[in-house]
Amino acid sequence: MTGPSTMRALRQTSLHGPQDLHLITDAPVPAPGPGEVLIRVTAAGVNFVDVSQSRGTFAGGPQPPYLAGIEGAGEIIAVGEGVTGLEPGAHVVGVGIGGGAFAEYMALPAAAALPVPAGWADEQALGLLVNCPTALAALKPLGALTAGQTVLIHAAAGGTGQYAVKMAKHYGATVIAAASPAKHEVVSALGADHVIDSRRADLAAEVLRLTGGAGADLVLESAGGTTFEASLTAVKRVTGRVVVYGLAGGEAPITNWDLVYKHQIHLIGLNIGILSQAAPQVFGEVMDEMFKLLAAGVLTPVQPTTYALTDGPKALAELEARTTVGKLALLP
Repeated sequence: MTGPSTMRALRQTSLHGPQDLHLITDAPVPAPGPGEVLIRVTAAGVNFVDVSQSRGTFAGGPQPPYLAGIEGAGEIIAVGEGVTGLEPGAHVVGVGIGGGAFAEYMALPAAAALPVPAGWADEQALGLLVNCPTALAALKPLGALTAGQTVLIHAAAGGTGQYAVKMAKHYGATVIAAASPAKHEVVSALGADHVIDSRRADLAAEVLRLTGGAGADLVLESAGGTTFEASLTAVKRVTGRVVVYGLAGGEAPITNWDLVYKHQIHLIGLNIGILSQAAPQVFGEVMDEMFKLLAAGVLTPVQPTTYALTDGPKALAELEARTTVGKLALLP
């Protein structure tokens, strides 16, 4: 490959948050190692992982200074040794937990690169390896959702939440979606049966009211903080499941005493990166099901909110403040 030797990229220089994410113009263009592909990034996804890495709260996260961004989409321009089935010129979306997506070029593990579906723009495919599989794993293999059950989905207007609402409705569930009032119209349009204010103090009581006192069968919990206790109270006793995949509102404690005397529920932790490594068979089932839903038109391309690469710190800050709707993308 002949091309530029340096590129524009966003470098995180501290663990004090997105304000210390700075544009540099002389980052070396990576070379694809064995089993890797090099892409010219056309769009990079902004995820809560990026925020937690920038604050040092992501377990095993990179140490500054590092090139930020875990999710990139674009055109393959070179392939490393041993890569088969992916050729230069193909468009893929992929995840590299080591970072580097907030840049003009990114090296990706070929095993973690997915062809952009036909008819989809690169930026529309962002989410197909993070948000969508997370929502699907939480609903199905882990959450065991079946038709006729009720699911409470927190952050329903977010990238993962929107996928979760669409899929839960497809599976025949009653969806109670929690979002801030400014985002209610968006969530209603996705097909949620009930949309409630995520910030209301009596959230659990409202869910119990909507379920005739029984509670939800399943809760998709990404809010954390004070909302976590409401999730535990809002779910059915004994058979209810709470799948925890995020902590946007901060950490929340639970004790063994709570589980014996207060919340007799199934509490399930989900990290899609760990799931794909530790349970590849389950991850394979999730991806197979996702492809079926794509083929059936249940999942359709969604246009993300886009920002210029230079506005990366702003995009991360807005995501952290939870003022955004849907998927966010940086366009290098």
